[in-house]
Amino acid sequence: MSKNTGPLSGIRVLEMGQLIAGPFSAKTLGDLGAEVIKIEPPEKGDPLRQWRLLHEGTSVWWEVQSRNKQSVAIDLRQPEGQQLAYRLAIEADILIENFRPGTLESWGMSYDNLSRDNPGLIMLRISGYGQTGPYRDLPGFGAIGEAMGGLRHLTGQPGEVPVRVGLSIGDTLAALQGSIGVLAALFEREKNGGQGQVIDMALYEAVFNCTESLLPEFSAFGAIRGPAGSALPGITPSNAYPCLNGYVLIAGNGDSIYQRLMRAIGREDLAADPELASNKGRSLHAERIDQAISAWTQRHPIEEVLQTLAHASVPAGKIYTIKDISDDPHYRAREMIETVTTANGLTVDVPGVIPKLSRTPGSIRHRAPLLGEHTQVVLQQLGLDEHTIDALKDKGIIQ
Repeated sequence: MSKNTGPLSGIRVLEMGQLIAGPFSAKTLGDLGAEVIKIEPPEKGDPLRQWRLLHEGTSVWWEVQSRNKQSVAIDLRQPEGQQLAYRLAIEADILIENFRPGTLESWGMSYDNLSRDNPGLIMLRISGYGQTGPYRDLPGFGAIGEAMGGLRHLTGQPGEVPVRVGLSIGDTLAALQGSIGVLAALFEREKNGGQGQVIDMALYEAVFNCTESLLPEFSAFGAIRGPAGSALPGITPSNAYPCLNGYVLIAGNGDSIYQRLMRAIGREDLAADPELASNKGRSLHAERIDQAISAWTQRHPIEEVLQTLAHASVPAGKIYTIKDISDDPHYRAREMIETVTTANGLTVDVPGVIPKLSRTPGSIRHRAPLLGEHTQVVLQQLGLDEHTIDALKDKGIIQ
């Protein structure tokens, strides 16, 4: 276990969620130094333990999502389990949950109840559609939030089936924006007398918040942006271009960058064309410009294209696979790839900690826990004696 230098050292988080959105937010706070106690159901635990590629029965994804956490196995379907969760919540600074709205209330854990016993409690609630509104009770996953938030409509090729990003981006966007809300609430609590509050984070709203100009363009002009493949509509040139051995992304949309790009590919005529001096003019001739760039890139390998454009100070990059990421010296130099040893002895690379703070950096202090690994010690800290803990185990309420 490494020393906790994070800015959230001393903050206690109770995580009552599963899979991605809630746990990703708690992971983010844990990386920054918070003590995270994760409640899991006995026997099976968080379903993420069984998602995707498993090593000796446990997902290697688990090693990222649950690092810096303590696992307490409590059956929340039973009243005694709910009472234990309540007691843990009133000892916490932050409660994170991503159940359907109304679930905590059915367990007697409404914010009104909890805040009476813990006025400083900050509660982050992540759900598909939020705690209010006509859709609040519908089930919602990240993919549905991506669709309702407008992202899925933009992905893929024009006229074809919209495609997903390939990651649960709706969940992680909600987790990150929810974490921002938690940090703002912590600051406000410190500044204004210690009162907590609720952060209501909907998956679709987290996605919608990142959709840039979609709404104002529709509101002002009735414009509905659609999928555009690898291009960025209205920003020219910004696209993927074919090389001898794959594709490169080139972002030459700044006026001076565009001119350097055209000179680098031997098209002084396009660099000097007054019609193409601004993005407005270039966007009217996007196909012509893209054809000129493609005619140059497809004669060269990726490495040569990147070297030429780097020399010309034009933003460009290859499309990385995870192998490319793992092999890249910049990732390693920035400590964006760290190595951990799992509970069953597997050595595995995981993403490093961000954001990077200069004086109080976050860290990976301990590996992801076994199911119920910390049940006994956490409940003892809560004041339960061994006899009571053993009785709860015998009844199947804890593990």
